[in-house]
Amino acid sequence: MISSFSEPIYCPNLSCAEPRNTFGRQHCAACETALIYRYLWAVGQAAEEVPTGKVIGDRYFVVAPQIWLDSRPALPPSVPEQLPDTIMPYLHLYPQRLHTPEVYGFCSLGEAPEATEVLLLENVPINNFGRLYPSILEAWSGTTAARQVYWLWQMLQLWMPLSEQGVASSLLVPENLRVEGWRIRLLELHPGNFVPTLRDLGDVWSGLVESAGPEVQSRLGEICQFMRRSSMNFDAIALELNDLLLEQAAKLPLHLEVVGLTDTGPQRSQNEDSCYPTAADFQSSKTSGGEKLIPYLTMVCDGVGGHEGGEVASQLAVQSLKALIQNLLAEIAEQEELMTPAMVIKQLEEIVRVVNNVISAQNNEQGKELRQRMGTTLVMALQLPQKVKISEDLPSNNSHELYLVNVGDSRAYWIGKNYCQRLTVDDDVASREVQLGHSLYWETQLRSDSGALTQALGTRDGDFLRPTIQRFIVEEEGLLLLCSDGLSDNDWVEQSWENYGPDVLEGKMSLEASVQSWIRLANEKNGYDNTSVVATYCRMSPERLVLFDPAVASAPASVPASAPVSASVSLPMSLPRSLQKSGRIPESQLSESSKQLLYPETPLAPEPIQKPKFKLLLPMLGLLALMLACGALGLWVQSLQSPQPDPAQLPPPPETPAPSPSEIPSPGAESPSPSPDSTPSEIPSPGAESPSPSPDSTPSEIPSPEAETPPPSPQ
Repeated sequence: MISSFSEPIYCPNLSCAEPRNTFGRQHCAACETALIYRYLWAVGQAAEEVPTGKVIGDRYFVVAPQIWLDSRPALPPSVPEQLPDTIMPYLHLYPQRLHTPEVYGFCSLGEAPEATEVLLLENVPINNFGRLYPSILEAWSGTTAARQVYWLWQMLQLWMPLSEQGVASSLLVPENLRVEGWRIRLLELHPGNFVPTLRDLGDVWSGLVESAGPEVQSRLGEICQFMRRSSMNFDAIALELNDLLLEQAAKLPLHLEVVGLTDTGPQRSQNEDSCYPTAADFQSSKTSGGEKLIPYLTMVCDGVGGHEGGEVASQLAVQSLKALIQNLLAEIAEQEELMTPAMVIKQLEEIVRVVNNVISAQNNEQGKELRQRMGTTLVMALQLPQKVKISEDLPSNNSHELYLVNVGDSRAYWIGKNYCQRLTVDDDVASREVQLGHSLYWETQLRSDSGALTQALGTRDGDFLRPTIQRFIVEEEGLLLLCSDGLSDNDWVEQSWENYGPDVLEGKMSLEASVQSWIRLANEKNGYDNTSVVATYCRMSPERLVLFDPAVASAPASVPASAPVSASVSLPMSLPRSLQKSGRIPESQLSESSKQLLYPETPLAPEPIQKPKFKLLLPMLGLLALMLACGALGLWVQSLQSPQPDPAQLPPPPETPAPSPSEIPSPGAESPSPSPDSTPSEIPSPGAESPSPSPDSTPSEIPSPEAETPPPSPQ
């Protein structure tokens, strides 16, 4: 499509001597910088009337109706000084960016004073060739019954946040609903001229149900009937749809293979990252036979607070989460009834708060305040193997539920053969400012404190923590990639996924080789930081699923501790009831000062963590089980801690003026001072030396990762 244009596309490198390039080139002919093809969606009737081939403002090329290409991506778009109210729903819905578009800017059409301001959207369902992804109507009849139900489930989950912003009508226009593989994407947000109800959504679904797969058509028809009844509320409909979704997903085979690796990087002497599982975890699984979390649980933590705190916080978070998740899975395996997504999410929230308070308590016991307090980011994935009754003749199977938990700026990506999708949203100043409606995202990137974290585990009490937890269904082949910002900084995952992901999915590259390649790329491009990468290959294997037999639990062969290792198993119906806690934190990766913080001279055996079997509903479970878990975990952590180190062991106090109350520096890089606009919840991102705070900075900023990051690329 773009080869037909005679107009040039400009190099994003502002210092390039010859920035003009011919359309179709992938790299600048003069400086070899990768060229950016940014396709935008132009909103409104005025944009619809602009003919294909027209150039707008000597910048935007109309490649198709309402699809404009920005030929000068290094230049900022036009934005009014006062952001109009009409775009506020886009900004407030930024946490839903996996499904919703974002505001890029505006462009004037026509001559003043009659000129029309056209809204331009980015992060839209347009592929790399400038074509829209198919609408749900176009793709509906050609997909599986499981995916049909999954698409409807996503629409239902978007109903409440869109209703709160007055744009739920966006879900009632089939042409506005686009699909990219498994996920639903909205082309634009429609305020509509009435307040829609679930009955209206049910009417839209009824048209789809007529051509749904025969195995789900009847049940979906019943759900549509429920939606038309005023007595049926949202939660009741969600429960019915969830049951159908899990039944269909459970019929699909699924095979998991996982590889984890963490690396100090070329410029660091200490690794403040921690991840699970690593080679040591696989070795422990082989020798003790007690590691039953592989490959269901994966996580990456990036420490905040310097080498005597950041690495302790990240390791403590990993070990504490493992113990609590083991208990959660063991109890879920004993239940006859399925736990709803809301119940699981509530349990995970409480578990994360318990771990947060364990780290926070260590800060308090060691007298750490302000920027001395250690903390850590977290991105955690839990493949929850609940038992699902497919029919009277078939045994229970795996529900294929994937729960993602994130705090801070460590990220999760889903990589398919044709796309890379970022699943998480960073807890940083940039994201906060967009969500509050203060700025557009590209504007926030111009701030010196844009990467400062707004929350991390352990820096404050758990009552102030707001982890983001999402539920997905694994119903297609792909790679789930978790990584610290050592890799994700400067969008290197988005730029590199095509070199590794598809090759793994096509059997041309091993999962181990892909993880090693990403580590090498991170060291080359973002070498100022530590890097951790954990990748899970989710294969829709044709192999028949079997029950998980604890007596024959698979364990990988012995490998050197520095090498990545993978575990590969078919998912079982349930986990064994007896899950033992793993050993204590591997000492080989800790500094001497960190060992003194974590281990007493005579180590004590860790206390077992016991939680009551939750046969009650969630409120009682959350109050009782997790309170017991918190107390037991505190005893266990206490046994791992050494007595308060004497003053000689503590780092000297900083010479800079005392920062304001909740600021916590990131380990290892120089981070800009927070801008006067920053608010009290910012926390410097992991890994950097933090400058003295500006007098105007607010209490909770945590600076961004480890080194002075180069100015953000316009890309």
